[in-house]
Amino acid sequence: MGVLKAEILKDMIIRGMKAEKLKSMINAGMKAEKLKGMMVARSRLAWLKLWEVRATTMVLLWAIAMQLRVIGGTLGPGMLKSRVAYSLPPERVYENNGYLMVSCNGGLNQMQAGICDMVAIARYMNVTLIVPELDNTSFWNDYSQFQDIFDVDYFITSLRDEVRILKELPPAQQKKVELESRFSMPPISWSNMTYYYTTILTRIKTYEVVHFQKTDARLANNGIPEEVQKLRCRVNYEALKFAPPIEEVAKKIVSILRERGPFLVLHLRYEMDMVAFSGCIEGCNEEEIEETTKMRYAYPWWKEKEIDSVNKRKAGLCPLTPEETALALRALDIDRNIQVYIAAGQIYKGERRMATLREAFPNIVRKETLLDPSDLMPFQNHSNQMAAIDYYVAIESDIFVPTYGGNMAKVVEGHRRSNPPPWVYLEPPIF
Repeated sequence: MGVLKAEILKDMIIRGMKAEKLKSMINAGMKAEKLKGMMVARSRLAWLKLWEVRATTMVLLWAIAMQLRVIGGTLGPGMLKSRVAYSLPPERVYENNGYLMVSCNGGLNQMQAGICDMVAIARYMNVTLIVPELDNTSFWNDYSQFQDIFDVDYFITSLRDEVRILKELPPAQQKKVELESRFSMPPISWSNMTYYYTTILTRIKTYEVVHFQKTDARLANNGIPEEVQKLRCRVNYEALKFAPPIEEVAKKIVSILRERGPFLVLHLRYEMDMVAFSGCIEGCNEEEIEETTKMRYAYPWWKEKEIDSVNKRKAGLCPLTPEETALALRALDIDRNIQVYIAAGQIYKGERRMATLREAFPNIVRKETLLDPSDLMPFQNHSNQMAAIDYYVAIESDIFVPTYGGNMAKVVEGHRRSNPPPWVYLEPPIF
């Protein structure tokens, strides 16, 4: 290449090219080399800036993701998920052994726990579960059905990778049940999976359709395979999503409370039915004792009739009274100005029994005091739907305090441990 350049230069000189023109061309060549060097330098600088932009973008995306995670907890379980198209899990394919129908019994949280058990039982027996019927005959006289409280389509699709769930029996099985009547039974309480694999599965294969009359505590809590326990939790804390009308009202309550500051949800289990059922009559006068005793005897499925209130109380088996609740909250050094949301029905003899609690914590609110009557109109005379609203507010609260270790206390605690709000600190278990 150098020889070629020399020959060209020699030729140009021989032909008589002027020195000025030659000088100009040489200078131009030097400028070109300089320009080339500058372009290379600028190219390197652009490359470095591109990497800087990429790195900044990655950091920004990470920060946004972390912020969305916090917002997701603040807005409530499932709120962000509802804004994103739900991706269906793959359907589990298995040989169907038959159909399981269930009638839940008890209040909302008792039925909720029972539904979790029934899903797990159906899955591990490889049967098809029919959407559970809810209790319409108990003390609460609530005629709500599954779809009135829970998002039935979400329930079915979110669990399709575990078990097949149908809204009703297929026509052939429905006709068979109508002609031959269905086989109904209450499964034995606190049974392990072996009972269902042997006794129940045999009956399902015999009758094709089996109906459980009760669902409360029909599966043991301990000694159960880990995968069964995980499925129970998944059903309870993910698949049993409340119906849109309930979630909408509950979110509105949470939003109102949040705007005003921190709030404590108090599950004050001191309705008339609880006083009657428990037989815990501390602070009641003679007329109230007689009234609640009559109520206890009026319901045959409340098996315990004669109750020694004093001994039961000494054993720690009674719910806290409103007066005791005030003492407990003060002992816990709860700020007296915090909003105290009462998650309960009508407190028994509330005006008199709530006086001490109101004096200690004047900022007591209920859903009825936070919302317009029109907001709650669709849920009137539906105690389970009202309880669902309270449940949602409870899992979103800054502090949750139950006054009785019943079903709601257990289920809400489990929910908050499974999906803790970002502002809630949970003590590690102590063994």
